[in-house]
Order: sequence, then structure tokens, then C-alpha cells
Amino acid sequence: MSPLPLNLDSDLLTLPTPRLQPATVEVALQRRRSTRTFLPDPLSLDEVSAVLWAAFGVNRTETGGRTAPSAHGWQEILVYAVMAEGTWRYDAQAHRLELVKVGDLRAATGLQEFAGSAPLNLVYVADFERMHDVREEDRVFLAGVDSGCIVENVYLYCAGAGLATVVRALIDRRSLAQALNLKPMQRIALAQSIGRTGLIQ
Repeated sequence: MSPLPLNLDSDLLTLPTPRLQPATVEVALQRRRSTRTFLPDPLSLDEVSAVLWAAFGVNRTETGGRTAPSAHGWQEILVYAVMAEGTWRYDAQAHRLELVKVGDLRAATGLQEFAGSAPLNLVYVADFERMHDVREEDRVFLAGVDSGCIVENVYLYCAGAGLATVVRALIDRRSLAQALNLKPMQRIALAQSIGRTGLIQ
């Protein structure tokens, strides 16, 4: 498969309209599993588009509602897409990618070796500045719940589309936060690797 047609001379990349694979919820739940062995083959731009939309895309344009719930409607989870070519932040409202950094940061997204070769790593970042009128300890808890809902959306999409995925918490958060140029009130919650597996399912 050819590499993604990404233009690194532009800061913005509009994603194609997401096209989800037809699969019932029952089938997706039966196939849902964690996989830690990934082929190096890159995902197509259509696949990246569908994964991101399933994760935390807009499914109700009239209200800006998302595919995953969010405490108090904060929508505080930022989704970063880390691929061999570079790192982008997902703009759900415009369904596009905003370039953060050129270069391969995949290995920085986790302490397990496979993170560096999985074709797509999503990093979920909680922006605490969006979480108003809540105690500090509750911010961490609610951001964890919200990111967990996004993680499961990706699991179910991948199960239906024949892709492999695994959620990860083993992350050098300080180092990755510096690489992503995060603000002090932005905290890394989880990461998730996505690709194809050579294992027999």
C-alpha cells in the first residue's frame, strides 16, 4: 500500500467524508479485542478519517454533538493523530487535521516497542481549562471516563472494519507533552495504537 498522500507543506488537511464499514453492534462486540502486533502497512486516508470520526467526530451538526459523551458537554478531550509522516491534532468540527509537527513521533507515544511501528497512534489529551466548576481530583476522573468512551468507540470501529487496536497507559507523559508542545493545563490521558495485524484472528 502506498504512503498516505499527506502534504507537509500545508498546516491543514481536510479529511474525506468518513465511510464506516457495515457491521452490526453485535458483530463489533464479538470481534472486539486488544492486539499488540501490527503490520507496518500505513492506513489509507479514508481509514484515518473513519477512525477519527468514530473516535470523537461530530455526529449532530446542528448542535456540534459528538460520537462519544462528554461530562457537562465540555468536550475537553483533544485527539492527536501520530503517524510516520508527522503529528496532527484532529479538528472535529471541520473534520480535518491540523499539523503539529513534521517527523515520526510514534515511539514517543508509548513505552511498548510496538507503539513505534503501529501506523497510527492516537493520543488523548485532556484540556483542563475547558472543565469549569469542578474540583481538581474530579477533573482527572471525568477526563479519564471521557477518554475511555472515545477509546471504546475506536475499538468497536476497528472490530467492524477489520483493523487491530490496543489502548495504552504506559507513556512517558512529560516527554510526550514536550514533544506535542502541550500547555500546562493539558494532560495526556491515554494513547491507542491502530493498524493491521498479521496474527490470525
